[in-house]
Amino acid sequence: MGLPWYKTEKLIQELAWRDYWQQVWIEKKDAIKVDLKNKQSHVTNYKIPKAIVNANTGIKEIDYAIKNLYETGYMHNHMRMYVASICCNIANSHWLEPAKWMYSNLLDGDLASNHLSWQWVAGSFSNKKYFANQNNINKYFNSFQKNTFLDLDYEAFENITTPTILQENTSFDVSTKLPLVENPILDKNKTSLIYNFYNIDPNWYKNKDMQRIFLMEPSFFIDNPVSKNVMNFIMKLTKNIKEIKIFIGEFSSLEKYVNTNNLYYKEHPTNNHYKGNQEDREWISSIKGYYPSFFGYWKKIKKEMTQ
Repeated sequence: MGLPWYKTEKLIQELAWRDYWQQVWIEKKDAIKVDLKNKQSHVTNYKIPKAIVNANTGIKEIDYAIKNLYETGYMHNHMRMYVASICCNIANSHWLEPAKWMYSNLLDGDLASNHLSWQWVAGSFSNKKYFANQNNINKYFNSFQKNTFLDLDYEAFENITTPTILQENTSFDVSTKLPLVENPILDKNKTSLIYNFYNIDPNWYKNKDMQRIFLMEPSFFIDNPVSKNVMNFIMKLTKNIKEIKIFIGEFSSLEKYVNTNNLYYKEHPTNNHYKGNQEDREWISSIKGYYPSFFGYWKKIKKEMTQ
């Protein structure tokens, strides 16, 4: 685009965060679902505050954002951190159940970005817990609310007790409703491309005559459920791929109907059990591998992009 670095650096850094979380996921695999670096401290429950689920915290911008999440599948990045901080560091919930709740409602939901960001806020993937007070919320969301349980100086968070509104908890209870479709007739002799929840790229071999299969494994959605809104969004995206065929079942079932020698898929931690020909996916830079901290990773990317 010809823009100077100072005008693009922040955007590129945000994209680099997403790639960084992916690199952690590749290295740590399913361990991203447990405390990675530190055991989360002061945990009193393994549920989620009912006031969060019901959008009834009494903090206007928080409640509006949660209602908007249910309606649109979107939540501002700052707001995601605020909600995580309330759940983990004010209500003292372990991060996993609330993280699963948020992931299930996000149209841009990504397990690595979501779960590891929650761990960062909770102090299990960082050196300290993240807090945001009411002044911070007011500043970034143009509100003027006072006298909430977050209307404190930051020093006061060290000894905060869980407010009454956050003391009632509930279990995360979402199950994915997969589309009611019959599995298609597949041509075993034709070269096949496997798409899935993390690869719905309409430009992948766009002009090639290949069999295109969108694989929906029930086991994946049992482990990582998503809302009806998210599922509808995903199915709409598949319509951008010409002649896509929806196959509901495990890969072990699919491979009976295809020739894995002529089957292609893109690398991702969720499909390590696939058989066939694995291709690299796209990254923001050539920097790969696990880095203990984002800024070590970002330093390498920045150097590559500014040389």
